[in-house]
Amino acid sequence: MEVPVSDQIDSSTAQPARRYNYWLGGKDNFAVDRASGDEILKSFPTARIAALENRRFLQRATRYLVAEAGIRQFLDIGTGLPTADNTHEVAQRIAPESRVVYVDNDPMVMVHARALLNSTPEGRTTYLEADLRSPEAIVADPALRETLDLGRPVALMLVAVLHFIEGYGAGAPLVRTLMDALPSGSFLVITNATKDFLGPEMAAAYDAALAAGITNVWPRDRAEFTALFDGLELVEPGVAAVSEWRAEDEPEPRPDPAHIAMFGGVARKP
Repeated sequence: MEVPVSDQIDSSTAQPARRYNYWLGGKDNFAVDRASGDEILKSFPTARIAALENRRFLQRATRYLVAEAGIRQFLDIGTGLPTADNTHEVAQRIAPESRVVYVDNDPMVMVHARALLNSTPEGRTTYLEADLRSPEAIVADPALRETLDLGRPVALMLVAVLHFIEGYGAGAPLVRTLMDALPSGSFLVITNATKDFLGPEMAAAYDAALAAGITNVWPRDRAEFTALFDGLELVEPGVAAVSEWRAEDEPEPRPDPAHIAMFGGVARKP
């Protein structure tokens, strides 16, 4: 018997998508998510700014992919709770025929996605409840294959999700499996937390927060992050702070990369 979605939602444990929603000013979160978010803000007061800048990076990358690279298909894993200007909204504003498959492992995300994320008539959106840790199941899902033509280029969006995969080198096999399923001309978009922009004191605070379980966001240095794009062609300006990647039209002054502590990059599969 299928378990009702409401019974699957765990309101007793903080969940990254709901915590992110809280930082972005949303209402789709529980007390435990707000408490977790506030605890992280004690150690990293600019975490909310980082969430906002990460979202702006997603929107800029999507605009680039549609307007300049001609992409019309997106696989967005780690969707998070809906906010303004989601991937399909940005893409379909430029190319109404764009198709997007959203993937998340939180039942609450899927409830809201199905209710709030509506495609243009020319395009299509689909929502899968699945986990990045099982990439084979994602690419084999019939709903994905009904929505996306895997014979044509697809943009794989891994925005602020891969850093929940803990361990040095642990992200690369997941990325490789997903990109191997996509044809030449596809793109990969990733953001991931990093300590590279932090001074020694803040880096030590990050390590302490990880050890104490205050945060479960695994930081990757430039070398490990760049290695996620092995075999692909990085789009200019290459690996950069998310607040600086193609941000020429963003309001000045731009945030200090140390306040964001996150790398971003976009690359094309030859």
